[in-house]
Amino acid sequence: MRSGSLLLRSAGVVAILMIMSVGTDALAQSHPLTLRMSCAQAQNLVASQRAVVLNTGPLTYDRYVGSYGFCMAGETLDPAWVPTADTAQCPIGYRCTPRSTPSRN
Repeated sequence: MRSGSLLLRSAGVVAILMIMSVGTDALAQSHPLTLRMSCAQAQNLVASQRAVVLNTGPLTYDRYVGSYGFCMAGETLDPAWVPTADTAQCPIGYRCTPRSTPSRN
């Protein structure tokens, strides 16, 4: 009975370690950091991927698109500028934002 208890305990530890490793892998996923690329590289990335999530700083990120076709229904394009290694405000493409509707007041 003692060996069965040890086996269950070992299986529990293995299961916990597996769950923890999956969680840390998800947290470790990151998006390209615009501060580590030139303006041209960032522009080319958006142009080639057509829609991409980019980090613009250690704790900031957003989704950038190359054209309206990558926005959802009811969204419109807003020009987007991001900081890059060589440019403070690089015109990277667009962000999809909710289309404003006129109020009926």
